Amino acid sequence: MRFLKFNSLIILASILLASCGSSGPTAKDDLKKLKSYESYAYLPNKDTIIDRDFNNEEIQTTIVETINANMRENGFVLDRKSPDVLVHYHAMFDEKIAVNANPVYTNYAYYRPGYYVGPYYQDFMYDNYFTVQRLNGPRVDQVPYRERTVVIDLIDRRTNEILWRGTSNETISTRRMDREIREYIDEIFKDQF
Repeated sequence: MRFLKFNSLIILASILLASCGSSGPTAKDDLKKLKSYESYAYLPNKDTIIDRDFNNEEIQTTIVETINANMRENGFVLDRKSPDVLVHYHAMFDEKIAVNANPVYTNYAYYRPGYYVGPYYQDFMYDNYFTVQRLNGPRVDQVPYRERTVVIDLIDRRTNEILWRGTSNETISTRRMDREIREYIDEIFKDQF
């Protein structure tokens, strides 16, 4: 009888301890899962930089090239047909007071093939990008809009869930824009990936 009470107490303690654990996956779990993926392609961003002080195509090209270098450095290969991960970034260079226009839940205007996509994406975008209509990410918060910043999302292509969001509290200087953008994105990957 004493043995039965002792075993019951151990079982009850085990159940209580197990219930105190994490209520769900964490950012560390997402990064671990992300490390198991091998390929990527871009989900084109419908946003463009309208501010005439900035060269939209030059900035977007630099961002794509730098993200590509970081993805390769982290073991990913480009696969436009069936990538594991979709890369979607937000280049925030226009003066705005509102929060980032692309929240955690996002609807895209490009539901059909042939919609204009900037030339900086042509060789790197997911062939079926127009089929992705909504992204979600339960633990990814909206980022307040800060001029001259970049937010990078890595998304599971099969579930459309944002796995990782890279951002920085710094802003990009306008003195040597190309170099500043490269250093800025390299820091995001180094600090958070």
